[in-house]
This record gives sequence, C-alpha cells and structure tokens, in this order.
Amino acid sequence: MAYSEALAQKIRKSLDHVANVEEKKIFGSLAFIVNGKMCLTAGPERMMCRIGPKMHEEAVKNEGCTTVMMGGRNYLGYIHIQEKYLQKEEDFAQWLSLALEFNKKLTSS
Repeated sequence: MAYSEALAQKIRKSLDHVANVEEKKIFGSLAFIVNGKMCLTAGPERMMCRIGPKMHEEAVKNEGCTTVMMGGRNYLGYIHIQEKYLQKEEDFAQWLSLALEFNKKLTSS
C-alpha cells in the first residue's frame, strides 16, 4: 500500500518554515528528514513521529497511536498515529511539534 499523498502534502506544508528538510521514499512511506535525521513519515493511512524514548510511554496512550514495529522489534521513541486522528489541526500540530523538538535534541549533540 502506498503512502497517503494527502498526509505527505500536509506534512510538507507544515515544514515549509523549517530549514534543511529532505524527502526520501523508504519502506513504502515518504520520510521527512530534518537536519540529516529521520523525523516524520507519511505512510499508508498513518504518520510516524520520532519523539524519543522518554515520551514514548505517554504517547502511545493516545487513541490511534501505536509503537512502530519492524522485524518483530518495537522501536521505542517511534510512534504511528492513524491518519483519522490527525484531522484536527491542533492534534496534527502537537505531533509535528513533538517530532521537531526531539529532532533538535538529536542534532545538537
């Protein structure tokens, strides 16, 4: 299944003000790489946010959120949010903000 073009466009538009953003197709998703670090992806009916392990446990308590799992392994700090839970602008903006804040911590080290 291909990634959601509508979600990709929403992410792209929201990152207009951010410097050093690159897009790459990866694992059937479109990854948004900020300052050389994967930050967000638009996937099939979901968005992946890299928010860091410290926020993970609280984040997955939200409706529509799950831990990213690949190859039978859970990736703490990476969460999927179902697209239908991103329809409200404030919900989408919250996840985008969390991912960008964590990204700043990665690039400053």
